[in-house]
Amino acid sequence: MARKAKTRAVEPKKIKTAGIDPKSAISSAPDVLFDPANPNHQWERPLQAPGRMQVDFEERVNFQRLHEYRLARTRNALAKSKLGAVLVFDQINMRYISSTVIGEWARDKLTRWCLLTGNGEPWVWDFGSAVRHHKLYAPWLPKNHNIPGLAGLRGAVSPKVGLFEAAAKEIYDILKQEGVADMPIGIDVVEPPFLFALQKLGLKVMDGQQVMLDAREIKSHDEITLLNMAAAMGDGVYQDIFEALKPGVRENEIVAMAAKRFYEMGSDCVEAVNAIAGERCSPHPHNFTDRMIRPGDQAYFDLIHSYMGYKTCYYRTFTVGSATAAQHDAYRKAREWMDSAIDSLRPGISTDRVAQAFPKAQEIGFESEMAAFGLNFCHGLGLGLHERPLISRLNSFKDTYELKAGMVFAVETFCPAKDGVSAARIEEEVVLTPDGAKVITLFPAQELPIANKY
Repeated sequence: MARKAKTRAVEPKKIKTAGIDPKSAISSAPDVLFDPANPNHQWERPLQAPGRMQVDFEERVNFQRLHEYRLARTRNALAKSKLGAVLVFDQINMRYISSTVIGEWARDKLTRWCLLTGNGEPWVWDFGSAVRHHKLYAPWLPKNHNIPGLAGLRGAVSPKVGLFEAAAKEIYDILKQEGVADMPIGIDVVEPPFLFALQKLGLKVMDGQQVMLDAREIKSHDEITLLNMAAAMGDGVYQDIFEALKPGVRENEIVAMAAKRFYEMGSDCVEAVNAIAGERCSPHPHNFTDRMIRPGDQAYFDLIHSYMGYKTCYYRTFTVGSATAAQHDAYRKAREWMDSAIDSLRPGISTDRVAQAFPKAQEIGFESEMAAFGLNFCHGLGLGLHERPLISRLNSFKDTYELKAGMVFAVETFCPAKDGVSAARIEEEVVLTPDGAKVITLFPAQELPIANKY
């Protein structure tokens, strides 16, 4: 269990680099690394969801503390691994380590990367003038650790140009300089020519994504605050959706309204808004169309956006004007599964116990757990949409995992109705406190909401 914060927040210690053998630093991590087991949790207080402004009369999000916590968590996870360094291209991991971001544009380009060795500071290769911007506005990074970088842009630049080999050589030289070139390097996602170039230099490449997921699993007080703020924005958008659900409105119009409202509230990315109504509800198509809402339709929505990078995954189900007995029955079952799962969430509980709260695939009309995956499960939530823990009947009986205070995750349930077309879809985001799960998605969902009731 995380320790309670003292009145004055304890600032994490920065790792010393001078005079430390990187290999001994890795093997004796507890002696040289800040212990990230104290993420400044304040469990005795209500979870904060403050305004977006910074003020001088309240402590809201302490971004310096957030930067230091995330870097310390990465160093700690790296020290526990067999790796000498991690090289990340996933923008989630890059933001977690370096606290740099250049917007949603970069999410799938694989043209920014970050290197962290066991006893070093983050190295950032970035796109064009972003490097100069970081030197001006990201003082937590050494200025000479910001380097212009470009490799392949997902194949748009031919490997024949030699950019992959040049980038790999830069990385190898830093690994050699920081004393870990003879140790494995972990990578999360990568273009194949970049991987081949690193291997050609004699580097042993291993899976670095698991190290990063280890780092990201426990959220600090500041991370939980940002996640709660993002959820509060979702609460407001659901009020707008509830009021707008009338016959004649189209799914895509709800999506447009929700995206606009999120950006007005301060969202930095609306990744997706699912909108599903009427006969499209079962099976779940995971998208939206221009279908027109009709009287008596069941309709459900998923709000996936981020505030300061921290995401929501937030489903709600409504009916329009009125509801049938079949629709009410499906909703009650989905809610019962949800409440059973949430009640089981406590620190120290194994994930296989939680998975038992969810229905078997056959109970909702699917032939296998693979076919039904994603309908009744839990997934970690943070900078990434799917983090640890991920709990389902597909994986959790084979690979058990202990829950810990400070985890934040989404719990999702789905139940098709007996009418063959309607379905209930509910999702709650929860913070795992020492006393159990605390729900932070607050738009009412205990009973089936009927919008614009006749």
